[in-house]
Amino acid sequence: MVSKFSQVLSVTRQAPELIVPARPTPREVKQLSDIDDQESLRFHLPLIFFYKNDPSPSMEGRDPVKVIREAISKALVFYYPLAGRLKEGYNRKLMVECNAEGVLFVEADANFTLEQLGDDIQPPCPYLNQLLYDVPGSEVILGCPLLLIQDQALLVQLV
Repeated sequence: MVSKFSQVLSVTRQAPELIVPARPTPREVKQLSDIDDQESLRFHLPLIFFYKNDPSPSMEGRDPVKVIREAISKALVFYYPLAGRLKEGYNRKLMVECNAEGVLFVEADANFTLEQLGDDIQPPCPYLNQLLYDVPGSEVILGCPLLLIQDQALLVQLV
């Protein structure tokens, strides 16, 4: 059953962009372990994390989206395989081609507060389709970005 709230819930997304590592990273191919390479694990897993804005003095006058973009770019230097792409090798063995193509980033704005979602954000979340960006072509895992990050600004509830 669809609630009245879900009918007015609106998320506006900017065009997706790729965030690449901030510095050059090794160009190599890394084979996945046999545990990670199981046929039954070849799918994308949607996860939602909610973080409250921290109005600390260090963030004063700074655009949170820009801070997040920069932090991802810097983190990808150390976690560079995440900026690569999966490919299949001999006998369908999965490998990560570490090519620094980047992770997918989507900036979004919403017309609701986290408090309005209430307990409905617990699985099964009835708003999952509205909250998550459906990446075109993501039903396959080969050649696609390994990570999609969506920064979604919710309305702020004034107390």
